[in-house]
Amino acid sequence: MTFLVTNDDGIFAPALRRLRDALSPLGRVVIVAPDRDQSATSHSLTLHRPFRIHRHEEDFFSVDGTPTDCVVAGYHGLLDHAPDMVISGINHGPNMGEDVFYSGTVAAAIEGTLQGVPSIAVSLATRELSDFVAPARFVSRLVRRVLDSGLPGRQLLNVNLPHRPWSEVSGVRITRLGSRVYRDTLIKKVDPRGRDYYWIGGEDPVWEPREGTDFFAVEAGYISVTPLRLDLTDEHALEDMQKWNLEA
Repeated sequence: MTFLVTNDDGIFAPALRRLRDALSPLGRVVIVAPDRDQSATSHSLTLHRPFRIHRHEEDFFSVDGTPTDCVVAGYHGLLDHAPDMVISGINHGPNMGEDVFYSGTVAAAIEGTLQGVPSIAVSLATRELSDFVAPARFVSRLVRRVLDSGLPGRQLLNVNLPHRPWSEVSGVRITRLGSRVYRDTLIKKVDPRGRDYYWIGGEDPVWEPREGTDFFAVEAGYISVTPLRLDLTDEHALEDMQKWNLEA
């Protein structure tokens, strides 16, 4: 059993080694991660330039590209055989609700699913300094369950862990994606040469407190496990749009 571990926080994120320690009893763990922070890169691929892969030690590689590049490299030539599972994370910060569409962490797990293997994205809902030991142990337990039960094709798991002492974690909830209230802004600045430049910024995310969602669970101190499907087709709209008579 070979696990491909990646992230979007970069190769020096401490969570990578914590995951390696927790997963090693289950099989070979290969880390292939970006050489720098690639947060919010979503499912982007590096297509317009070559990228380089650096081997730091046995089964520990950095890529000067995106999290998706890391998974693609792992499946198409970097390793001597294809990994059996992809674990992306543990991200330093939450990935809930609509933010999964921006997340490099979730995108890496999506790519693993596209490669045909069970895949899990994991995030810790804080940006404060953390040791990740207890979260990594939970990931190992979840991986065992996935290995025992499997995942349906084209499905992945998105996990968010609350930031609190492990003894105060309330339990685990199977959830749906929440909904974020967006308050992003475009911040305009002027550089020393008088040229305008911009930052996308804003306040911390605000979530609609709906019971059964990932945000609701994490806010209450539960670990949120959300099954995601890659088929985004709106089945109800298929029938309704047949009435549009677009050929007329």
